[in-house]
Amino acid sequence: MNKTVYIITGPTAVGKSEVALKLASKLDGEIINCDSIQLYKYLDIGSAKPSEEEMKIVPHHLFDMVDPDFNMTVATYQKLAFACINNILERGKTPILVGGTGLYINSVLYNMDFAAKPDTYERREELEKMAEERGAEYMHAYLTAIDEDCASRIHPNNTRKIIRAIEAFEAGEGIKPLDNCELNENYDFKFYALTMDREWLYAKINNRVLKLVKAGLVDEVKSLLDMGYTSDTQALKGIGYKEIIEYLEGKTDQKTAVLNIMKNTRHFAKRQLTWLRRYDNLNWIEIQNGQTSDEIAEYIYEDSIKGEN
Repeated sequence: MNKTVYIITGPTAVGKSEVALKLASKLDGEIINCDSIQLYKYLDIGSAKPSEEEMKIVPHHLFDMVDPDFNMTVATYQKLAFACINNILERGKTPILVGGTGLYINSVLYNMDFAAKPDTYERREELEKMAEERGAEYMHAYLTAIDEDCASRIHPNNTRKIIRAIEAFEAGEGIKPLDNCELNENYDFKFYALTMDREWLYAKINNRVLKLVKAGLVDEVKSLLDMGYTSDTQALKGIGYKEIIEYLEGKTDQKTAVLNIMKNTRHFAKRQLTWLRRYDNLNWIEIQNGQTSDEIAEYIYEDSIKGEN
């Protein structure tokens, strides 16, 4: 059985979904979501989820999976992703993972166990309470004090991962850097990252934010709040949602909220690029001005076929 799995990643707004859609048509492929926010129902505009029309062109998996208050862990995502990959391969099709959530990529690409052991549940509750009372900055400082190397690889606002890292350290596991992790040899990965000139990317991010607002982002957030979700809901802490909630709560005006989304998205794209540079087995594709998604997909197709010969 063919075990080829494509991964198309890159910073937000670079054009991953469009390229993956074209590539899927060439490979008789099916797309698997690898974006942490697009997993959630009702978060369509702010997450820049593929449209219904695009999803009809080729099968899409792991979109609209769970409600916004579902606690989606990397361990759960890993199980869902492997189930999709294996099902697609068994049917003779080609799986194409698309997205920029680094931990999700790692969970598929490497032999990594993110699940907490049963005897850590009580400690997790203690750490979560500590985070609630003292905040993310304190938790990151706490991790830095016990495992500085690990803390340097985790964003200070990623409380969930900080807690997991503290648990791992206390259990004597530690969080392995990528160069100490074994590649998952159950599949033959074709791993590509799209990138482009930084200023051009930032301009695309700003333009996309304006399009999302015009498409009804504010109304989408209002609808989510009317459904009973709040700023404490995990999914609504994502960029685009938290800023609009601040606007709706009267903490900022709409113009400031939109500018904050642009700024935070640019910073996020920069962090994504930093994360991706750590992979040794990644094929970078520098998109040139005027280059179409068809041309990029054709390049990936030809390059991957060439690598097999």
